[in-house]
Amino acid sequence: MEDWLNRPELKQIDPVKLELIKTVITKTKGKTGNDLPPILLSLIMAANKKHIQFSTEEISFIMELMKEGKSSEEQTKIDQTAKMIQSTLKKK
Repeated sequence: MEDWLNRPELKQIDPVKLELIKTVITKTKGKTGNDLPPILLSLIMAANKKHIQFSTEEISFIMELMKEGKSSEEQTKIDQTAKMIQSTLKKK
């Protein structure tokens, strides 16, 4: 099992959300900045289909998990991707 699954932040999270988080973290392992937008969008779409919304704190936590083990350049790309997705969602 992954070390991140033992984080205290996960103790209070809904099990359905946790499964979605596990899926996205698994899919992003070893991926680069250009591969991340479709993965993040698939997480959002899967959550929407289940009528689930992630809180700002949960999204920040997911982004931190995605940045673990990545170079500072890749972390910057992840942040840029997150901002792009957030601005897209706000327009809806």
